[in-house]
Amino acid sequence: MQISGHTELIAHIGYPTHSFKAPMIYNPYFEQAGLDVVVVPMGCEAADFAQFLPQVFRLRNLRGALITMPHKVSTVAMLDELSPAVRIAGACNAVKRDAQGRLVGDMFDGAGFVRGAKRKGLVLEGARVLVVGSGGVGCAIAASLAAEGVAEMTLFDVAPDSAQALAERLHTHYPRLKVTCGSNDPAGYDLVVNATPLGMNPDDPLPMPVARLEARTFVGEVVMKTEVTPLLAAARERGCATQVGTDMLFEMIPAYLEFFDLPTTSADNLRALSRVAY
Repeated sequence: MQISGHTELIAHIGYPTHSFKAPMIYNPYFEQAGLDVVVVPMGCEAADFAQFLPQVFRLRNLRGALITMPHKVSTVAMLDELSPAVRIAGACNAVKRDAQGRLVGDMFDGAGFVRGAKRKGLVLEGARVLVVGSGGVGCAIAASLAAEGVAEMTLFDVAPDSAQALAERLHTHYPRLKVTCGSNDPAGYDLVVNATPLGMNPDDPLPMPVARLEARTFVGEVVMKTEVTPLLAAARERGCATQVGTDMLFEMIPAYLEFFDLPTTSADNLRALSRVAY
């Protein structure tokens, strides 16, 4: 890829940058597609971020910004326009400038999860879903599932107040959605999601009682460190269809590309081109 005076930038802002995967996924695709765009890591610490973000958007060749830790939450207060997903999650991972110069933000973790599940044949409209974990990624997934028209959602978190607060935000934006809290029993659901870090380490407890899983239930994971987590292994033994954590990552990138008004592609193509090793 030749960087020239015509090249547009997508800033990937966070700290530290050594774990950033986006440049190794987006840039090979941009090269394949002949797009004069490049994702550039920018290591900005939390103390500097409030001043840095408005300044970086003064660059006239900036297409937009990918936002990662530790800035996803603090970005929200700096936006002029927020998507429902941002309002429900309380976090943002993509920002662009609109024609009027306003900063517009969205959240795509949930979109990646939902796109992957739908592409595997899961029907979400009218579904009953269980989301275990009400942190940033759990909130984002819950928001995207609500937008798809699920009928009922149960939220579980080891911090019950977090689940209850998420339920209230969901009800504000989706008043017809039936939301309950307090149980991680997966019996009777069309979809169950592990939106917790449980599964990253070999001695982690399971996020739900897997003996209660039914074969018809689709089981989704967000943990990326291990592709087939103990939860997914147990679910497959019970005959469940599953989605691995890295699917969420690759499926959300087409949504990002659309947000940045760039030609999009498939998650399969991105995975084939990616230089990320797991």
